[in-house]
Amino acid sequence: MCDTTLRDGSHSVRHQFTVEQVREVTRGLDHARVQVVEVTHGDGLGGSSFNYGFSHTSDVELLRAAREELAHSQLAALLIPGIGTVEQLKEAADAGIDVVRIATHCTEADIAVQHLQAAKDLGLETAAFLMLSHMISPEGLARQARIMRDAGADTLYVVDSAGALLPHQVTHRVQALRAELGDDVPLGMHAHNNLGCGVANALAAAEAGAVILDGSLHGLGAGAGNAATEVLAAALDRAGARTGIDVLALTDVAEDVVARVCAGRLPSLDRGSLMLGYAGVYSSFLLHARRAAENFGVPESDIILELGRRRVVGGQEDMIIDVALELAGAVPPS
Repeated sequence: MCDTTLRDGSHSVRHQFTVEQVREVTRGLDHARVQVVEVTHGDGLGGSSFNYGFSHTSDVELLRAAREELAHSQLAALLIPGIGTVEQLKEAADAGIDVVRIATHCTEADIAVQHLQAAKDLGLETAAFLMLSHMISPEGLARQARIMRDAGADTLYVVDSAGALLPHQVTHRVQALRAELGDDVPLGMHAHNNLGCGVANALAAAEAGAVILDGSLHGLGAGAGNAATEVLAAALDRAGARTGIDVLALTDVAEDVVARVCAGRLPSLDRGSLMLGYAGVYSSFLLHARRAAENFGVPESDIILELGRRRVVGGQEDMIIDVALELAGAVPPS
């Protein structure tokens, strides 16, 4: 299992995690024997910017702090080509990461080739993320996964960035990747909770053959958050899976650390989050859409639904302002 509290969960706290908070959460995850701990800005290496929100502390500093707290778990970072660079990947490798997760839109696997090859040259384990996996057919997704596998990806992920998939749709996508890649390639699932299906989708992926599941403590993450790591671990334990994770220790760090650090900022399945899943919109757009709704006096639901109609993807955050201005009548509709 990979815990993304300190990466995807960064969206919930507007990327303001401190070194001490990272140390405390990482220590707890390591004690609970979570296999992989991911740490970076919510949008990955290089994400600290005007477009995506500035971090409280640099990725490299947070990675170094996390590295010092890990005795059992691997340390991972996310990189989205076009946001993060190969140079920043090298800096993360110097800071002690074991795994890099390279993420692209589900139809753009080819733009990850350079970064995957650079990661292999650095001796890193690689996982490839096919974001917004609901926007392509299972067979199309499998063909994109093949591109990443051939470029050096060790693990391939179905990524429900919008929380728009239902369990049977997850099953079909995992099965398609398995058919394309064979039985010896590890598959993963990254589930968001915008339709309330985060844990169910992760379990469906496991049933279909995924061996690595992402979660975050208390479901911390963009939109309505992710599948909750502690809930996933408990459910897998009840199902008889041997995860190696100490469920009680994991629950302790969720309740005693994350709930305290993020008091008042834990994700909820509210109207805006639900609309993300309903419209199939990237989960990290929520806070940007909410801010635009306040600034321009239009309902956030209307903004999100229009973004979904236009099939926007990660990297098109500028469209949020365009849509809000159009809905407010400030500019003619496009």
